[in-house]
Amino acid sequence: MTVPTTEAHAPDPRSLHERIAADLRDEIMSGDLPPGGKLPSTAQLKARFDASNATIQKALQLLKGEQLVIGRAGAAVTVREHRQRTMRPASYLAPAGPGEPYRWLTEASRHGASARVTLLDVAEARPPSDVSAALNLTDGEPALLRRQLLTIDDEPAELVTSYYPLTLARGTALTEKRRIKGGTPTLLAALGFPPRRSVDRVSARVPTQDQHQALRLPGNLPVLHTLRVVHSDNDRPIEATVMAKAGHLYELEYEFTPE
Repeated sequence: MTVPTTEAHAPDPRSLHERIAADLRDEIMSGDLPPGGKLPSTAQLKARFDASNATIQKALQLLKGEQLVIGRAGAAVTVREHRQRTMRPASYLAPAGPGEPYRWLTEASRHGASARVTLLDVAEARPPSDVSAALNLTDGEPALLRRQLLTIDDEPAELVTSYYPLTLARGTALTEKRRIKGGTPTLLAALGFPPRRSVDRVSARVPTQDQHQALRLPGNLPVLHTLRVVHSDNDRPIEATVMAKAGHLYELEYEFTPE
């Protein structure tokens, strides 16, 4: 069906190679072009998109730069294995058991990946306004910041910045610049603040400079931005975390049971 060209349905202003890359990217993410599978030939893509050979090659170069496909001139281009990952946030919210690693590491390893957490920074800092509101902080009140980079198979997967009220964090291992065994959910539970409820707000955003650099993002593709607020007993907010991951490589899966 042809959509009428109105102000609400203006033509796509992107260049043709960007539009071609967008369509192929969507087919990769949806599985229509599966991991390890070959992309249509250049001739087929030229016919499908009514484009020149040079335009098709520019589109493929974008996808190669995004590490979605691999190939070289004169050879078939294939979708990279294990590029599209599904993250299940609910699976690593609970505290880890005694002697167990942080659940995020456990979940990643279950899918055959090598995962690692690198602590980048621990400091008292003024959080963003949405984080302050979530933690019930007064305007300008500082919080404890802990920033980490999560990597999968030596590639950056997620930049995680967590904030804690200073009344809760001071005098605890949260303020130390070292990784916490079992992750912060385990420590919070041990401190008498067991996580009881978490609320996620997920949006697609243009990456900040820090996110672009830490995640080694190509071009101007968006990130999946999650603000997670963790509540303990009496609905007390104990942690607010800003998470950013490459939008073209990851999807989030939430499972719900009807009440």
